[in-house]
Amino acid sequence: MKRITFKKTAMFAAAYFAACSPAWAQGVEVSAGGDMTSSYIWRGQYLGGVSIQPGASVSVAGFSLAAWGSVGFDGSDTKEFDFTLGYGVGGFSAAITDYWFNTPDENGDINRYFNYGAHSTAHMFEATLGYDFGPAAVVWNTYFTGADYLADGDRAYSTYIEASAPFKLGGLDLKAELGLTPWESIYSNKLNVVNIGLTVGKEIRVTETFAIPAFTKITFNPYEEKCYFVFGISL
Repeated sequence: MKRITFKKTAMFAAAYFAACSPAWAQGVEVSAGGDMTSSYIWRGQYLGGVSIQPGASVSVAGFSLAAWGSVGFDGSDTKEFDFTLGYGVGGFSAAITDYWFNTPDENGDINRYFNYGAHSTAHMFEATLGYDFGPAAVVWNTYFTGADYLADGDRAYSTYIEASAPFKLGGLDLKAELGLTPWESIYSNKLNVVNIGLTVGKEIRVTETFAIPAFTKITFNPYEEKCYFVFGISL
């Protein structure tokens, strides 16, 4: 329901600006879509099985507001709903993301969406800085508040740094990525590489005029000594 509300709000906002200020509204872009994946793997971590992951965004003059979510078919999987406020110019990008993880446990009060308590919330807030050099991109992500603590109760400031490089091979779109955490955090107990991934994208042609974007991804987490193989489609 929240995803539909955001999508409608974005569409109404775009329509309003188009009616009131046509020249300014020419730069407004609204998009919506979603993925279906065989597993939800994120930054080298397993977060759920088969999942539906809708998304919507509105952007103008380099600023953007995006909503994204994930819900699994298994009732034991965590449900996620995120908002990201971002800005990008040239190859530079910056963002603040509010992650909300609704875990299926007894913590009913903690899971409430509007609970932003310092030590009793399911929200995590992350700052992101990135630069796309063209052949490769680097992104730094750090949680700065919310449910991000070490075992001793100190704030973890969990950080994930990723370098990625897109390329083509055999007519297919590929992307290689390498991610690490520089200190003890939710990703690892110390400096460690936690994600080595390779994504292959391909369009599945249904008719002469319609094709469905699809991807496969292999992920290795050296720290956890785990490997994942995921298939997904985008609409």
